[in-house]
Amino acid sequence: MKRIIFLVSVVFFITGCSDDSSSVSGPTTSSSYVFVACEGNYGASNGTVYMVDEYGNTSSIGSLGDVVQSVEVHGNKLFVIVNNSHRIMVYDITENGISEPGIEVSTGNSSPREMVVLDDKVYFTNWNTQDIKVLNLFTYQIESPLVLTGLPEDIITDGEYLYVSMPNLALYDQNLGSEVVKIDPLSMSVLETYNVGLGPESLLLFNDEVYVARKNYSMDWNTVYYGSSKISNGVVTSSNYGTGVACGGSILSSDGMVYRTYDGGVAPLNNDLDINTFSRIGDYGSGSIYHAEEINGFIWLGLTDNTVRVINNNGAEVGFYSVGAYPGDFAVWNNQD
Repeated sequence: MKRIIFLVSVVFFITGCSDDSSSVSGPTTSSSYVFVACEGNYGASNGTVYMVDEYGNTSSIGSLGDVVQSVEVHGNKLFVIVNNSHRIMVYDITENGISEPGIEVSTGNSSPREMVVLDDKVYFTNWNTQDIKVLNLFTYQIESPLVLTGLPEDIITDGEYLYVSMPNLALYDQNLGSEVVKIDPLSMSVLETYNVGLGPESLLLFNDEVYVARKNYSMDWNTVYYGSSKISNGVVTSSNYGTGVACGGSILSSDGMVYRTYDGGVAPLNNDLDINTFSRIGDYGSGSIYHAEEINGFIWLGLTDNTVRVINNNGAEVGFYSVGAYPGDFAVWNNQD
């Protein structure tokens, strides 16, 4: 996932988490919010966004459509991609929360996925149209897209260029794509193409290197293969974990190390990109981690039981929230006024 993260006070993470996450009590304003994209149940159109304030209170926006895929914060704006409803929702953020109903931008049956903001433009990936579209934040119009040779998924930026993963060659194949592309956002052209191995999905920029979490399936869909890759100065190195590895799809950095979701927690990668299984932190059961990100020194885990758990680098749980179905992305707002 790939997003602008602002600093949030440590007090929020350690003292602001509540087991009774359905209640909204205490102060009605907050100087910071963590937004949680909850995809919703399949075909139910009940995807939503939960908000966690600095005191640990939670609230939700309400049903936003079919598959709330990703969230992004830029300044005082919240952007929400609703995948199967083919739209982007834009909300103003203040200390009182978000202003509804927000602005709805149709993406034209494009099946939007992930996004990143650069120079007042939202660049977002699309499956159906196999392209990168650009939402101009001054006009709220979608500009001419860059069409790609596969289905783009994750998108990140180093502040100058865009990097996009393409796990699929065709819609709903077994993750038969193998490319990550480097894009010039000014000319909207592909500058470099990197073959990183089958199924590149999540991307991470760390120490000027692009890390790639990979996953692909056997032709009968019964077997899953995992791996990680790294692009450093244009050179690709990869590690294939094979089958039987309880590895998830997220990749993140924390405390100066790169982690993959692994066996109900997160585990660091060694220099050769192999998983250091003995240093795993968190233990929530194999297959339980739907998404993971580092936020201000803490690791936020979205679980398949529709909860969010917050752990420190020792694996101790310091936060727990009940949220909507399938929490799959996070974004953070901090009042800059």
